[in-house]
Amino acid sequence: MRIFSTMKAAMVLGAALMFAEMPAAADSLIENVNGMTLNDEGKVVRFTAMVIDDDGRVKKLLDRKDKRPESVDFQFDGKGKTLIPGFVDAHGHVMGLGFSALTLDLSGTKSLAEAQEALRIYAAKYPNRPWIIGGGWNQEVWGLGRFPTAAELDAIIPDRPVYLERVDGHAAWVNSVAMKTAGISAATKAPSGGAIEKSGGKPSGIFVDKAQGLFAKAFPAPRPVENDLALMKAQEILLSQGVTTIADMGTSMQQWQSFRRAGDKGQLKVRIISYAGEIDNMIAIGGPGPSPWLYEDRLKLAGVKLYIDGALGSRGALLKEPYADRPGEKGLALLTSAQLKNKMSRAAMDGFQTAVHAIGDKANDEILSAVEELQYTFKGDRRWRIEHAQIVDPADLPRIAKTGTIASMQPVHQTSDRLMAEARLGPDRLDGAYAWKSILESGAKLAFGTDVPVESSNPFAGLAAAVTREDANGQPFGGWLPGERLTREQAWQAYTIGAAYASFAEDRIGSLTKGKRADFLIIDADILLASPQALRALVVEQTWIAGRPVYVKKGR
Repeated sequence: MRIFSTMKAAMVLGAALMFAEMPAAADSLIENVNGMTLNDEGKVVRFTAMVIDDDGRVKKLLDRKDKRPESVDFQFDGKGKTLIPGFVDAHGHVMGLGFSALTLDLSGTKSLAEAQEALRIYAAKYPNRPWIIGGGWNQEVWGLGRFPTAAELDAIIPDRPVYLERVDGHAAWVNSVAMKTAGISAATKAPSGGAIEKSGGKPSGIFVDKAQGLFAKAFPAPRPVENDLALMKAQEILLSQGVTTIADMGTSMQQWQSFRRAGDKGQLKVRIISYAGEIDNMIAIGGPGPSPWLYEDRLKLAGVKLYIDGALGSRGALLKEPYADRPGEKGLALLTSAQLKNKMSRAAMDGFQTAVHAIGDKANDEILSAVEELQYTFKGDRRWRIEHAQIVDPADLPRIAKTGTIASMQPVHQTSDRLMAEARLGPDRLDGAYAWKSILESGAKLAFGTDVPVESSNPFAGLAAAVTREDANGQPFGGWLPGERLTREQAWQAYTIGAAYASFAEDRIGSLTKGKRADFLIIDADILLASPQALRALVVEQTWIAGRPVYVKKGR
């Protein structure tokens, strides 16, 4: 995606510059805070002060009665505000977040007409961009009852190609010029693992999963300067929302190079744990194995991201039984069982971790079967990961714990998807849907994230969803499948220690305990006492990484 803009690629962290010259030769003291963290057992630990060593690690937590250091190089008065560890987003797309903020964003539109108007305004604002690129649309939110069409884009933009990804990234909505530019006609066949929606025998303008690749050579790839700008924008957003570490799912070589450029320049603030997109990228980036931690624990290549199916919204999620609202279909298998095991084996041979996208119950069955077979060859602590694990056959839930597989899930997906899930599955197949509590109680490890930019990167909305299973409007009252609600401590642990564990990073991040990095937030409410509504509205006033501020809310 190419960004045609005069914006400068400077980080929007000016509010923190007052701290830039802060001494770093000796201990620092964070004093007068309502501090709280979780220990390794998930129990709440409270403190009123924290000593940080000169390497940016937690040295000691202090209570009111504890003696303070006699001398420190720097002391910060928290003025009684709440201090918590920074959030670890177990599954996101860093560059996707940056580009979504710099391209056409339809995520807030409530109808097709709203989306068309947003497109018209955007096109008028950027008349010289040869392609209009964006995403975030969701026909379920629009109440459309069908996919949108190329004709509905042609009515607004008939003379420039338009390419708009669905909110989950598993379908593209394009206009006629885009199809013509990509050389797509009625004779074009969908690749394996993809689908082209048809109308009257011709492409309707919707390309699902691997069919999106038909446009790959048509529109220009982002230039390095545009990748760097997107990274700076993504960091700005993440830090303002209290995300200090994110697992980047599907990193390309170009994106990795952008991360490295930022690290070389001292501009990489957020910690990024990278999972390469596909095996070729994994080998190109990592070579013989996962990278070491770089830039003082700011960057690491941990493994590879694989896809076994698509998403529920585009009916690409792979199901054991047909879709309730389209009886002839069971979804799309993006890999065969043999292909999946071959790719997982190739990664495991060199010590790379595998994170496999699996949404439908059949897809989750496939990944668990693969792990059950491979664990006898690849022994030791592998921490196989299922990304999303949205629809799991109740009979398969115990297999997650038995195989030591980590369920990497996104709470806000449940509140966004519940009506769609009901339509796609029917009322009798919802057991095992977004089953956080059942997975946790089975003994499996749970890691939470957002899948940004599919959802907002704001972790507080995810915490509220996890403990209520209600959306921002409090619907449905009492929660959807309320037996799957979590306690606040359980949800908080999944967003911190659990997410760190999922990437072999629990020895350095995820909690404020001795020896770990002092990544923390100053916030305006106690997350264990605030109402769900207040939790969603919670404001991050400051974000610190390695004992230094990297974000300060304007006006402070």
